[in-house]
Amino acid sequence: MNLRIRMRALVLAGAALLTTSTVLPPGAAAAEPDRAHRPSGDGLSAVIRYTEYGIPHITAKDYPNLGFGEGWAQAADQVCVLADGFITGRGERSRYFGPDAATDRSMSSASTNLTSDLFFRGLNEAGTVEKLLAQPAPAGPSRQTKELMRGFAAGYNAWLRQHRITDPVCRGADWVKPVTTLDVARRGYSLALLSGQGAAVDGITGARPPGPGVKPQQPKDPVEAARRLFGQDRADMGSNAVAFSGETTANGRGLLLGNPHYPWKGGRRFWQSQVTIPGELDAAGGSLLGVTSISIGHNSRIAWSHTVAKGVPLTLRELKLTPSDPTSYLVDGKAVKMTKRTVTVAARGADGGPTEVTRSQWWTRYGPVTTSYGDFELPWTSGSAYALDDANSGNMRFSDAGLSLSKARDVDGVRDALNRVQGLPWVNTIAADSAGHSLYTQSQVLPRVTDELVARCSTALGKRIYPVSGLAVLDGSRGSCGLGRDADAVQDGIFGPSAMPTVKDAPYAENSNDSAWLANADQPLTGYPRVFGDIGTERSMRTRGAIEDVDAMADRGRLTVADLQKQQFANRVPAADLAASDAAKACAALPGGTAVDSQGKRVDVSDACDVLAGWDRTVRTDSAGALLFDRFWRKLSDAVPEGELWRVPFSAADPVATPNTLNTADPRFARSLADAVGELRTARIALDAPLGEHQFVVRGGERIPLPGGTESLGVWNKTESRWDAAKGGYSEVSLGSSYIQAVGFDGSGCPVARTLLTYSQSSNPNSPHYSDQTELYSAGRMVKERFCAKDVLASPELRVVRVSEH
Repeated sequence: MNLRIRMRALVLAGAALLTTSTVLPPGAAAAEPDRAHRPSGDGLSAVIRYTEYGIPHITAKDYPNLGFGEGWAQAADQVCVLADGFITGRGERSRYFGPDAATDRSMSSASTNLTSDLFFRGLNEAGTVEKLLAQPAPAGPSRQTKELMRGFAAGYNAWLRQHRITDPVCRGADWVKPVTTLDVARRGYSLALLSGQGAAVDGITGARPPGPGVKPQQPKDPVEAARRLFGQDRADMGSNAVAFSGETTANGRGLLLGNPHYPWKGGRRFWQSQVTIPGELDAAGGSLLGVTSISIGHNSRIAWSHTVAKGVPLTLRELKLTPSDPTSYLVDGKAVKMTKRTVTVAARGADGGPTEVTRSQWWTRYGPVTTSYGDFELPWTSGSAYALDDANSGNMRFSDAGLSLSKARDVDGVRDALNRVQGLPWVNTIAADSAGHSLYTQSQVLPRVTDELVARCSTALGKRIYPVSGLAVLDGSRGSCGLGRDADAVQDGIFGPSAMPTVKDAPYAENSNDSAWLANADQPLTGYPRVFGDIGTERSMRTRGAIEDVDAMADRGRLTVADLQKQQFANRVPAADLAASDAAKACAALPGGTAVDSQGKRVDVSDACDVLAGWDRTVRTDSAGALLFDRFWRKLSDAVPEGELWRVPFSAADPVATPNTLNTADPRFARSLADAVGELRTARIALDAPLGEHQFVVRGGERIPLPGGTESLGVWNKTESRWDAAKGGYSEVSLGSSYIQAVGFDGSGCPVARTLLTYSQSSNPNSPHYSDQTELYSAGRMVKERFCAKDVLASPELRVVRVSEH
């Protein structure tokens, strides 16, 4: 037995520890108000109790020790992913993996290791995170969060010292090394920047002043680019969540279903745990890797989830440059010199030897100069340039938001926590409590861009794109165009809590990544500035389907956690309910049962008509016809603009039911059907093949069939995969349903919760928890959570480990 690990194999001893750590006498928290805040010296330790599926329940006496347990347990499951992220935050990817290789984009949009390193090393050399850590709370992180970060680094390092890595991804790799508190803080900060500076890394690191006589390339249509960029569900993240109030439930208490859609690989994976400091903190849920607090979860009285919000967390400043110097800009008639950051990155050369790459970045009082934001091009000419003003560049409060939510006792406490911390960079919050209250709030960090400011300060470009996107382009040459400060905001230039769209105690509160407008379709939210999101516009297919589902559930009433689980795995296809019958009828009416594909070839589609007619309109693994409709619908959606797809157009008076009635007379309908049928036949896939035979992941050499569907189908249980017919269809998931939780309350203090981590706890193929929950996901099953001491102790797979630095 390894004495440093000090396994506590005696369940009886573990039971005694567990009982004292989670069951407290009344007033215990008040008896020692400072005990959770005392900084710890050396000798950090924690007790970890593992239950089924490798879920750790971590107990410690204070925040540094709790962070130690989290760092240890996360390293045990995800050491390679964590180490990769720490190397990213240090700006060292080029050194270990080569400058030209692609990143996994989990910590930024950087297309290559070099641009990633240039960006993060630039931030590091500027001391950005150190300055934010030095700010006192609430503007900066709390003492508890700093202690969690310190403990996390120590726990991660202790695990590395005491174990041999078995994951083949990083076994024996020289880039897996000890980390510091600053490394942990930098990782958290990168998450805050994801929708701002982090989404413009190539544009920031590639920005160059124009040379003499050089004509800039004409950008693509900026209006269309902005509409695409901000008008759709984010390609790399999304979510559904719904809270039901007590008037809709069987016992009068709240219910919550959270279904975040995140990447299945890389640094934005969730990891599940329960964290406990006796008398101070007791919460369970999913944490983003490297984050020191529960991101989505519950305690004994409240449950919360997040969805990626529609608010635009940045502004662009159009700079007027001085005639003689394209690196100086005018503010109120005075020239201001840009700050040049020269960044040198160590890299692996083409011959494998070490080399260095040096580039310059240009920063202004508003933020960095950038020549692009995603696909949105922003040319730097002799007369103008664009600076990116990221509202979250001053936000080191992300972990504090999760910690504060973990301590809330009701939905009013949730709102108070969000208002006090203002640390959520790009998400909405949906919550329910044991007293029967429900909540939706768009409490995210947003630039204080009022419609009045836009009317007064928009540039010509801004006037074109703000109405369609919510992205403001403001005149950087006028000091009067500053963002100002709300009295209740924790930092300059952002909206205060009182401005946030919020609905409380509606029968249901739901969001599927559209704006706040229809969080409850019977109580529309209006009156907020465009930067928060759009009002009175067409909703996504997923939002429409979700509102139909949850509204029907609320009307039916007497809801339980079992109903939430049923909703999660219903796998209904809203697009099919609107279009499949019409498609089948139009197919049957095609002359000779044939249609011409996009290559001009005539294809026999007659068999497809019966398959579409007989399909059950779901994307369950055994659904016959789902794959055919999926391939057809993707092709049709790509070929036909939304406004031409339906015969009945969108109406703001009926936003859930419109648009509708598929326009089968459009010649692109028959062509898309022919393309889909031809594609499947070429791949030797039957038109009525069960979906799970061709939508799967391979784990341990075995195929695990997966349910769910793509964004355009509108499926609640979202699954995004890349089509590869040669490998059998959709052979791996890029993102989709991730940490799912269905939570209710029965008054006992032990929540009624079902959870599922779809891709399982560990990405190490040698771990017993590499695919165990993925198999549950395939079968439409969830894990009965063990929150209270008695339930943890009753686990047939209970394993108790005391972890320490020595």
